[in-house]
Amino acid sequence: MGSAIVSGARQNLSDPRRATRFVFSECSYDRDNGTASLAYRFDDGAEMVERITFPDAPWPDSADSQQAFRAALEILHLVAGVSYYKAGLCSRLEFHEPLAARAAGKFLQTLYVEGLAEFAWVNELDVESRVRFPAPEGGGADHAISLKLPDRALVALGGGKDSLVGLELMRQAGVDCSPVCVGDSRLIGETAEAAGLPLKRIRRRIAPELIELNKAGAWNGHVPVTAINSAILLCAAVLYGYRYIVFANERSADQATLVSADGKAINHQYSKGSAFEAAFRQLISSRVSPDIEYFSILRPYSELGIVRQFSRLEQYHGVYSSCNRNFHIEGSRIRGRWCGNCPKCRFAALTLALYMPPQKVRQIMGGDLLDDPGQADGFRALCALGRNKPFECVGESGESSAAMRELAGRPEWSGHSVVKALQPELENVQIPAMKSLLQPSGAHFIPRRLAEAIGLPGGAR
Repeated sequence: MGSAIVSGARQNLSDPRRATRFVFSECSYDRDNGTASLAYRFDDGAEMVERITFPDAPWPDSADSQQAFRAALEILHLVAGVSYYKAGLCSRLEFHEPLAARAAGKFLQTLYVEGLAEFAWVNELDVESRVRFPAPEGGGADHAISLKLPDRALVALGGGKDSLVGLELMRQAGVDCSPVCVGDSRLIGETAEAAGLPLKRIRRRIAPELIELNKAGAWNGHVPVTAINSAILLCAAVLYGYRYIVFANERSADQATLVSADGKAINHQYSKGSAFEAAFRQLISSRVSPDIEYFSILRPYSELGIVRQFSRLEQYHGVYSSCNRNFHIEGSRIRGRWCGNCPKCRFAALTLALYMPPQKVRQIMGGDLLDDPGQADGFRALCALGRNKPFECVGESGESSAAMRELAGRPEWSGHSVVKALQPELENVQIPAMKSLLQPSGAHFIPRRLAEAIGLPGGAR
């Protein structure tokens, strides 16, 4: 590849893989149109500017809120930079706000290394040796501000079962909820309509230069999107005035997708896991405001437990989808709601089958994946039967194995070709008991008042 991989009428974009510096060059906010601009560049090359628009967002009227927003915007600038940094993987980093970068350096170092672990493994790259965020000096001073925020929640809505169950649990807890999404997905809008709530849409426009670089062959792959969306919603919480930022990440997000030959755990869902949640909470508390609560309402639940709850929410069965081909950066890549041939679709079919008859599952999915012999290997991967768990947001392999074993004992499912094929392979596999999988367990950061309202022990503060 030459020194210039993209040539256009406006500018010449250099090959980022030949760059020596990655620069977080500037971030700003236009109060008139509610648009944040996040600028990055390689060396002294052309700037790549990402724009995020918060519709009808009022400018905070107090100096404290304005300061908190600027701190949140700096965090967003640093977090969202991961999408651009990965194209070049420069060892030298430069910052428009070096003090903010130093204060968040430990958090960012972990986020970039762990959040790009799948990208590194797929591309056979050593990311860890290249990422060099500054370390805090003297532990770093806290600059968080007390804010008087209304007791209401921004609930991230993704169009799938998890966020819908999370929304309903928050409503059960008696909290004033506003579903929010990043992007223009029609499907997410329809799930919000089914919930009977207005949807806040935040617009994210990736720098077109990055898309050009990706098409031209720059390093590309999975990034921690949930971390980016979390930082976007942090800004939104300050602008719109919300105390709670709520995601719907389950406990299985902590399971590594695979362990490399040298013993490194690689987790497709790192920024959905509890370690990221804890670290981001601490960063918010120390740098923005201790009054903003960021948490996952589903952290104690398994995927199977979440599907059990979702099976009762019939108002969403015809409008939701967990298939990621609905949510590509360039728009939906399928007609309908399910592609019917990906790990997410298979996991949905497998888990829905625990709580619904075949006819109902076919109605939702548009086909019978469990009776398609060509899908057997895909289901084997979900159960980790001689194959790595897919790089997708699916449940633990033990959950899939337990679900498949359960179906093998039910007359309405036992004759399905995939169930019959996998049943003997599961006989010598250690599989968790269904009862234990359905029991909420583990630590979480759900505020104690809300946890008690939905019947969970423990909680934060």
